[in-house]
Amino acid sequence: MKSLLSLDGPRHEPDSGKPQSIVVLLHGYGADGHDLISLAPLWARLLPHTLFVSPHAPFPCEINPMGKQWYGFEGMTPEMILAGTRAASSLIDGYLDALVAETNVPASRIALTGFSQGAMMALHVAPRRRETLAGVVGFSGRLMAPERLATETISRPPILLVHGEADPVVPFEAMPQAADALRAAGFRVATEARPNLPHAIDQVGLAMAGRFLVDAFALPGVEPA
Repeated sequence: MKSLLSLDGPRHEPDSGKPQSIVVLLHGYGADGHDLISLAPLWARLLPHTLFVSPHAPFPCEINPMGKQWYGFEGMTPEMILAGTRAASSLIDGYLDALVAETNVPASRIALTGFSQGAMMALHVAPRRRETLAGVVGFSGRLMAPERLATETISRPPILLVHGEADPVVPFEAMPQAADALRAAGFRVATEARPNLPHAIDQVGLAMAGRFLVDAFALPGVEPA
C-alpha cells in the first residue's frame, strides 16, 4: 500500500511478521532517506519487531541538487522559513497517517527521530499531532518557533535531545534552549551533551536513543549480540 504515502524512501523491515511499532527517521539538510536508514540495523537489535522508515524530504536541496531538504532558508526571512516548516510538516503528517492506515500500527507506537533539519521537523510535527506519538529523538537540531509552542501544542510525547558540544553547524546552545521551551510547555525532556562532538551522531548517542525507543514503546529490551 505504498501508494498511500505522500513521501517515500528506504525501509528496514522487522525481523518477522507484522510490525508492532515504527520508527520514522528524518534526515538532515542536503541528505536523503538513505542517510539515516543505516541506523536501523543497530536499533533493530533492541527492537526486532519494529519497522524503520526513512522518507526522502520532498524538495531538492537549494545548495546540493543531489540531496533533499525539508525547507529552504537561503536568503529567506524567518517568516518564510516558518512557512516552509509548516508546509513540510503537513507532508509528514500525511505520511504518518498513511503509515497508520498501511500497517494498523497506532500513532502511540510510532516514534519520530531526526538529525539536524530532520530533528527540527520532528520537534515541530510531534507536538501538533492530535494523537500522541510514542516519542521523539532529536540529534543536533533546534526548536523552530519556540514562542508558538505553548499555544500550538496538542500532544506531549517524551523527548530525547542529543547534541555535540563542538557542533559548528547548529550551535550546541540550541539544545538547552529547546529543552527549556519544551519543559515550560509541559514536555518530559531528557538531554545528552556530547563533549568534542561536531555535527554528527556518535555511538553514545545511538545507544541512548536505542534505550529511549525501547522505553517509549514499552517493550522489553533485547541485548545486542
